[in-house]
Amino acid sequence: LSTRVGAQHALDHEYFNRIAALDYAMAHDDGQGTAEQLEGADVVLCGVSRTSKTPTCIYLAHRGIRAANVPLVPGQEDGERLVGLKNPLVIGLTVSPDRLVQIRRNRLDGLQADHTSAYVDQDSVRDETVKARRAFERRGWPTIDVTRRSVEETAAAIVNLLSEKRSRRLGASG
Repeated sequence: LSTRVGAQHALDHEYFNRIAALDYAMAHDDGQGTAEQLEGADVVLCGVSRTSKTPTCIYLAHRGIRAANVPLVPGQEDGERLVGLKNPLVIGLTVSPDRLVQIRRNRLDGLQADHTSAYVDQDSVRDETVKARRAFERRGWPTIDVTRRSVEETAAAIVNLLSEKRSRRLGASG
């Protein structure tokens, strides 16, 4: 144990890498940034609203991983702009419709908002999640079901997928 003031917070390369990753995650949250800017990500998470995309990106950033996220919004975004990305690993986050309705209702309760929208309608949410899963499958993106996972567990699965991708890349170049 060091008695030097500030020794526990060494300002080394890893520290600055984590800060850069955190800045990146904040600048590329919720679909912000162009496809060209997303090329700078290690991973891009894609999923419907309330699949823990943002907290997972922040958690990954604390581990030095540059993470961005793009929401799938019914009638708007279906992830098409992510198809041509070369560098980042694009991962689809899925969740069971029942759990998603529960999470969204809790969110609306917290906001004291109306519960009559398609945002919490069981059939609409089921349709939204099915379309998301199909979009991920069609594009060949790995998916992680976050229904019963903590952010830490989801992040661990993402780190494993990134390691596999890097191993394949090294194997292909060697």
